[in-house]
Amino acid sequence: MKKLLSFALAAAVLAACTTPQAKKNSLSKNGKNGAAAGENTEAAPLPPGAEVVEASLRGSGFDVDPDIQPVRFDYDSAQLSPESLDVLKANAALMKTRKGSDFLVAGNCDDRGTVAYNLALGQKRAKEVRDYYIRLGVDGRRVATISYGKEQQMCAEQTEECWSKNRRAVTGVRAKAGTAAQ
Repeated sequence: MKKLLSFALAAAVLAACTTPQAKKNSLSKNGKNGAAAGENTEAAPLPPGAEVVEASLRGSGFDVDPDIQPVRFDYDSAQLSPESLDVLKANAALMKTRKGSDFLVAGNCDDRGTVAYNLALGQKRAKEVRDYYIRLGVDGRRVATISYGKEQQMCAEQTEECWSKNRRAVTGVRAKAGTAAQ
């Protein structure tokens, strides 16, 4: 009886020591979002708190695709506007047809504020866009994010019109390694 209790206690301790990484790896071995292979869950929303690993930034660069439109943000905000949601819906529909591609959402800011603040705000903007793509059914493992903060300005004038052009998230595209772009 004492051996049985010791064994049960040891099993409970080992079960409690399971790392989040082990759980993440078990999700990535299955199909999309942890589904069994062959099960179609691309349009299914992620459960609250589910983690989806981003696409890798390694390898060849991401290019701007004129069919995938950027979205604009208000000053000091990462909130998606109703106009942005419409643009992202059209982008997501196109992205879902390009199975052989990965995507990079780049968050950008105007030149007001510190470098650190703008890098953080740019990342929040990129994450908001990526999260919305995932809610629309784009596989999150195909979408990476990066923040350029105020480093990639489209316009250098010190006017509100110019600043508004710089507050954006741009989605780039590249062919996955070993596949042709679709």
